[in-house]
Amino acid sequence: MPNVNLSDARMRDAVVKAESTRRRRTIFYQGPKKLPAYTRKVLKGAVHQDYESMLEKYKTPEALGAALAEGDPEIDFERDGMFLWDLSRVYINPKEELVYRIRQDEVVYNPDGTIRERREQRRLEANIDTEVPLTWTGKMIPKAEAIRKFVFATKLQIVHINGLTYDFLYEMAKELHEAKSLMILGAGPKGRDPLIFRSRSIPYRGFLEGRIKDDKYILLLHLSNMELKALEDDDA
Repeated sequence: MPNVNLSDARMRDAVVKAESTRRRRTIFYQGPKKLPAYTRKVLKGAVHQDYESMLEKYKTPEALGAALAEGDPEIDFERDGMFLWDLSRVYINPKEELVYRIRQDEVVYNPDGTIRERREQRRLEANIDTEVPLTWTGKMIPKAEAIRKFVFATKLQIVHINGLTYDFLYEMAKELHEAKSLMILGAGPKGRDPLIFRSRSIPYRGFLEGRIKDDKYILLLHLSNMELKALEDDDA
């Protein structure tokens, strides 16, 4: 559970916890013998069995087609279908050679799906638990408007770690509950920066939601990295 340095409407700040909201599975899959079923990675084929490698071996598509009709050169009976364990991702170039230095790009799309910009990925550092707390911006968005304007990728629950932070978070949840709105939560001195939970991870825009019932509260941090925009009339 990551620490979050959070400030409230009165600009008081405290370090609290953010935890996943995923529920434990209540449905389990079994095989024919009533044993637990698991997901496994299976080797589909090696590099020397792909189309380009086999075409290089047989020279022409016609010769390759004849070889496929006569036998099974595309199948490695010793390795195909093997279960794979302890895998690591590697990158290769068009010549299927290992690449040790790569450049990762960010792609920005227009509402119609075309590419607007391609740029080198920025090396962003985590900013949710720094000396500068996440700012209570006070900018509210009604819930009905927010769900039609943003795509929420995931959410985290903000939880207290002692009695003082319970009061701190309960008051925040109460204010948001009465406003029936989500509040934009930002990083940086002015609360304008996106939220970054780990070094070089995806930056998110944060929306804080609060609910209360008697002396209980729930404070949810909704995260979005995509905004819904309508096409222009000429492109609709």
